[in-house]
Amino acid sequence: MGRAVAGVGASLAIALALTACGSSPGAAPSAPAPSATATATARPTPAVEVPIAAATPSPTRRPVPPVRVVAASIDVDMPVVAVGVEAGGFMELPVDPAIGGWYRFGSDPAASDGNVVISAHIDAPQYPIGPLSRLRDLPAGEVVEVTDAAGDVRRYQVQSVTYYPKADLPVDELFARSGTRNLVLITCGGQFDSRTGRYADNVVAIATPIT
Repeated sequence: MGRAVAGVGASLAIALALTACGSSPGAAPSAPAPSATATATARPTPAVEVPIAAATPSPTRRPVPPVRVVAASIDVDMPVVAVGVEAGGFMELPVDPAIGGWYRFGSDPAASDGNVVISAHIDAPQYPIGPLSRLRDLPAGEVVEVTDAAGDVRRYQVQSVTYYPKADLPVDELFARSGTRNLVLITCGGQFDSRTGRYADNVVAIATPIT
């Protein structure tokens, strides 16, 4: 299948402005009048207690990868493996369409923020048609279950299934790492172009966590 571009990033430029203040020119300031009463000068304390923070940073939470995705209403029950990014900047996928790929640079099912993205080929040479070929038939309101490596099962309710021309795929939204906690399932669809060996569209299902 054609692959979704996975490289998502942004840059922030920070400008620092420094200003100096000075007194206006003129006569030197007059000396203060002597005080009629002597003022006692406070003595410095012999020691100051300063709280000390540990130098060791807090450990980063290790992601728990999904290992299985089930959409019973369309007979999808497939293993999931972690995948990254290919040299061309595309999300890599398992060759076998019966195996889903979890984008490991995004969020995992146990994360408190960000989308969990799982994708698979719709088909491939020398392999049967993949389970996600039925993704287009997934009804809104149906439940999708994701099992992670710790054995925990999380349930999601389907909100939408959308066809996107590959050039119009909203990559930033689908691969968001903050502001949302959706499950995103992606495969190919539309017309097949035998010249390029690619499908024209991507089929995307969005599901939200069931609490």
